[in-house]
This record gives sequence, structure tokens and C-alpha cells, in this order.
Amino acid sequence: MIVLGLSGAVSHDASAALYIDGKLVAAVEEERFLRDKHAKGQFPYESTKFCLEYAGIKPSDVDVVAFPYAKIGLSSPGRWHYAKRHWYAPDRALMALFNGNRRYERNFNSVMKMLDDLGIGSQRVKYVPVEHHLAHASSAYHLSGFKEKTAILGIDGKGEYATTFFGYGEHGKIHKIKEFYDPDSLGGVYGAITEFLGFEMLDGEFKVMGMAPYGDPSRFDFSRLIETDGKDFRVNTKLVNCLGLRRYKENGKGYFFSPKLIEWLGPKREGDEIDDPYIDYAASIQALLEKVALGLIDTYLGDTLKETGKLCYAGGVALNVKLNQRIIARPDVKELFVQPAASDAGTAIGAASYAAQELGDEIEKMEHVYLGPKYTNEECIQACLDHPNKPKYEVLENTTQYTAKLLAEGNPISWFQGRMEFGPRALGNRSIIGNPSSKGVADRINAQIKYRERWRPFCPSILDTVAEDILQTDHPSPYMTFTFDVAESWKQRIPEVVHEDGTARAQIVTEKTNPRYYSLISEVEKITGNGVVLNTSLNRRGEPMVCSPTDALNMFYGSDLEYLVMEDILVRKHNVD
Repeated sequence: MIVLGLSGAVSHDASAALYIDGKLVAAVEEERFLRDKHAKGQFPYESTKFCLEYAGIKPSDVDVVAFPYAKIGLSSPGRWHYAKRHWYAPDRALMALFNGNRRYERNFNSVMKMLDDLGIGSQRVKYVPVEHHLAHASSAYHLSGFKEKTAILGIDGKGEYATTFFGYGEHGKIHKIKEFYDPDSLGGVYGAITEFLGFEMLDGEFKVMGMAPYGDPSRFDFSRLIETDGKDFRVNTKLVNCLGLRRYKENGKGYFFSPKLIEWLGPKREGDEIDDPYIDYAASIQALLEKVALGLIDTYLGDTLKETGKLCYAGGVALNVKLNQRIIARPDVKELFVQPAASDAGTAIGAASYAAQELGDEIEKMEHVYLGPKYTNEECIQACLDHPNKPKYEVLENTTQYTAKLLAEGNPISWFQGRMEFGPRALGNRSIIGNPSSKGVADRINAQIKYRERWRPFCPSILDTVAEDILQTDHPSPYMTFTFDVAESWKQRIPEVVHEDGTARAQIVTEKTNPRYYSLISEVEKITGNGVVLNTSLNRRGEPMVCSPTDALNMFYGSDLEYLVMEDILVRKHNVD
């Protein structure tokens, strides 16, 4: 059975994923083709075309189309909760009661049009709408490979109405335990403070998390934002997660917080520097998120965790690696699986896997996220020939050895190889890499290449042979979804990838899942003694990760990078004397 999953239900992170007989064959985000971060307001036309072409199937071969947005009936507690909590905006409250989730019809019509435009055929194919949080849950549970009874957690901004999901999976079936509804959203509160701290919602939450270790969470008490007793939580909509006239407005833009927040905390932060008191605000919101989330996990998932210790997790907040470290540290958690594409892009995988499972397919465990396009040496050369900068290139005979030598000399490298990653993390195929023992390489990448805030941390890609020694744990970490405490003996060896609080957001690399990247890091180890490279995504600030050789060349010439390695093709800015 061929199942196509689509996302883009909540006006951002459009993507497509293709399952054939329970195997995930391809998945890609629309932003990578459009070169427009998060592809806001778009549907996944180009992504769908790629998935079908890569699999070698015709549009008419698709049996099922799954979409992560469902109709929510009047009897649903979500609609009534939304209406009651938005009494101060009666237009929104009445719309929820009388029209339901108005996005459903709009989404449905957009999907049907897309299916007809692409020749899949809206009248021919079976259409399966999947509740947004069930799609998140499926993307984690069905792809985790866990066979035991498994606790399932989903936290994001919101889907139809739900914002937070607690459940369990058993024998392939997902069971709900508890949901919370908009405006009571942990992701929403974190997003509101993200905006207050001067970053964009959907994109800046990583920055708040990176800023938090520099601050003191005890200096400010943020508990007034969320009232909780461990069983329930209620967001203070007089301060955050507010609509309409309650919103703070500036230069015609409405924010997700109110003027009362400004009265309490002072003016909204501007600029790129980490400064007082904003670093403490970041620390305080991170601490509040951890406190509330861990308390709710106790209440709703504690019994399941005591049985098997298995937990899987998705939703945008699942990318908060500091919270994930706290979850792993729980004595009742033996293993945590976080869907690497945990944000809404991953709901394409979730909707497709949920529909395929319900219709009788057995879903394979996710082993890697190298699910996008790949390019040959010949295509890389052609991109060089066609590029306006007319780059000179050479074909390397031993690419990993040569690149390792450049890294050991302290050079950051654009590293473009194999199939593009799905999800927000570069995992060695669309990466900027560096030598983590080379002093100043992180600052150089931040200032001259990524053009981003100088305090932002970088991540290590670590050989599986040394990971346990560095991270002091044998917990799996193939996707950079967790932070771990770095062993004291390694902090001085790889200082450029150790964050302010002594942690690192690590990717453990195995030869099986990425033999070429593994070979490169092994060559680095031979020269430096450290089986580790610094790894960050191959893009500039505000841009999507690169997809094609042309994208890589554009990024290269728009930065101060000196070396670009595309498959076996080396491009350098300056000729060797």
C-alpha cells in the first residue's frame, strides 16, 4: 500500500512523506525547495513531486493520502474549553461553538485542489484526516521501534484545539489518557516569551533555550504565567497566549503577549546580545517549562513508565533538548525516543504512519532521517559550471582524508553529501563542520559564516566508539534531540562544542547509518585523537538548510567560508600557491 502524508495544516512547515508497504521511502520539507523558511502559507507541492519521483511511482499509484488535521465535533471538550477561555474575545468564542475549527474546510479544499493539480486525483484516492496530536503521537510511537507498552507525550503550540497530549501505545494502537486545550498551551507560553525576548516564534525557541544557561532562574518568579497543581494547568491569558484586544501591538504587529507583560517585565528585548535581565527571563521560562511538564508526566504517564520505562515524544516542544535531558534523568525512564522532525513538518510522517497502521501495514522503525534528495558528482560539477561565480573545482580522490586534514588545520568546511536530512537538524549531510579542539572556530562560524548570535552553542557529532566516554551514558542519541553532561576529561579536549552549563547536544554517529560521515570523523580522530567534529546546519541565519548543489554554492559565496566539499567535488575560494 502506498500512503502519502502531507503537512501544512496550521499555515507553516509544509512537508510530504511517502510510505510504501510500511517503509518510509522519502520525506522532505517544502521550505528546502522554495528557499523560504517554514514555507508559511504554502502546501507541499514540490515536496510531493520529489517523493513520488524518488520512489519512481506515478501520482495515480498513490492509494491513500493522510493529512494531520481532523474535524472536531461540537461534543468535543476542546471546542467548549476554547470558547469558555476566550470569553473576552466573543467573536472567537462563538466561532468555535458554531463553526468549529474553521481551518478544517479550508485545509480540506486546499488538499483536494493539490491532489488534482498533481494528478493524484481527489475523487480517486482514499483521504484520511488524522487529528493533529494523534499524528504527532504516531510519528513518535510507530517509528520508535518500541515493542513494549509505551508512554506517549505530545507538547506543541496547538493543533485543532489540543495543545498537550498524554497517552500510551500498545500492540500498535494509540490510546489517549489526557489532552489539554488552547489557550492552555506550554508551547504557546514558551513561544510568547520567545517573542518578548526579541525572537520569532517557531524559530527563536532554540535561541531562548540556548540563552537560558547564562541566566539565573531564581532571580524572577515566572509562576504567575501558569497555574498548576501537577494534574491540571491554566495559562494566565492576561499576560500570554492572548488574542484580539488583549495583545500587545507594535508597528502594526500583534504579539502573543499583552501590554501587562511589558508592565511587569519591562520593554521587549531588541538586538542580538545576551543582556540583563533578559538572560534571567530565559532561564526562568525554561525552568517553568521543565517544572510543569515533569509534573504532568508524573501524573499521567507515571504508571506506564513504571511498567516498561519506554517514552516517546513529539510536538515542537520535544525539540527542547534541556527538558529532554531532565526527562531522561528520571529514574522511571529507561529510554526516550524523540521524533527528530518533532515539529509540524513531522506530522506528514505521523499522519501517513497512523493511516498505514490503521489500514493494516506494519510500520518500520526509524533508523535515520536521510530521506531527501541526493546528487551525483556530475550534478555538482554542472552546478559549478552554471553558477554565476564560475567556481574552480577539483575532484578529490580520497575525500574524507583530505577533508579531515583541512579540519585538523582549523578550517570550517561546508560538507554536502548524500540524501538531505528531514527535520531541523543537520546530521552530517548538509552541515558546516569544524574541529572542536581548534580554539575560536565556533566564534568564527557564528560571526563570519552563520551571521548569528555569538553566544549560540554548537553541537558535536561523535563516533559511537567514544560517545559513552564523552557523554557518560549509553542512551541512544542519533538525532541531536538531547543534551548530556560532558565528562570533565573531555571538556578541554573539545571546548568548542561544550555549552555554558557543561552540556552538549550530541549526535552519535554509526557506520551503519552514515558510513561516509563516520569515515570522515574517523580520519579526524587519527589526526587529532578526538573522534568528534563540530556540526551545524549548512545555511545562513534566517534561511532554510541547503538542498541542492546550487543552494550550497549560493550559501558558500554569501559567507566567509573558504572550502566547500560537495560529494567528491572541492570548491575553494582561494587558489593554493
